[in-house]
Amino acid sequence: MNDDLGHPVPLATTPRRIVSLVPSLSEALAVTVPERLVGVTDWCTHTADHHPARVRGTKNPDRAAITALRPDLVIANQEENRRLDVDRLRAAGIPVWVTVIESVDDALHSLRRLFTDVLDAGEPEWLRAATTTWRRPAPRPHRTVAVPIWRDPWMVVGANTFTGDLLARLGLDNVFGTGADRYPRVDPDRIHTAAPDLVLLPDEPYAFTPADGPEAFPGMRTVLVSGRSLTWYGPSLVTARDELLQLTQ
Repeated sequence: MNDDLGHPVPLATTPRRIVSLVPSLSEALAVTVPERLVGVTDWCTHTADHHPARVRGTKNPDRAAITALRPDLVIANQEENRRLDVDRLRAAGIPVWVTVIESVDDALHSLRRLFTDVLDAGEPEWLRAATTTWRRPAPRPHRTVAVPIWRDPWMVVGANTFTGDLLARLGLDNVFGTGADRYPRVDPDRIHTAAPDLVLLPDEPYAFTPADGPEAFPGMRTVLVSGRSLTWYGPSLVTARDELLQLTQ
């Protein structure tokens, strides 16, 4: 069986001990097959009432701790995790399934493959609900938006990203969505020049707050939003559309 990158993943049996290095996927696993989730990163904040072992961060996982958990499968993401860690885990004999998520459809398809084909758990009800929700047409009229995700240096959501596609499905036109970079460095002056109708400030990966972020955009409408709703793919997709539409009206 091949992962989203087309890499063969040898699985002798259905995985029963899983380590997830992706917060979105950790939540999906904790909701759907909690008994199989034995390890997650420190950033995996939504694991329900399950308490898997912590294996450090998405960019610096503790590979020795992962190996000690004896996983049947490690789940990673092309964007969130380093190829070096994936390669070294594989070299240690641990199967790694790498997901590639650059759109809402990618997320829905990848999650469906993971749960039905890899984990033999069937399609979760939340995934069916999310699929129905995101089939709805985008509302009109379109409005323009910029989405900073970091400061010092300032970075924004750019082209070919899951979040960019999600914005389009909300009827929001990303003013930095047509360049070559997925997460370009853009200082506040450039955002002011682009003059979006809205500046969305998520609480992750940078934790924008009422006192940290809006002051950089005087005279512009800023909206603080949940990073989980804006950037995660998993059970959050069931409610994210309505939550974000309400915030961006």
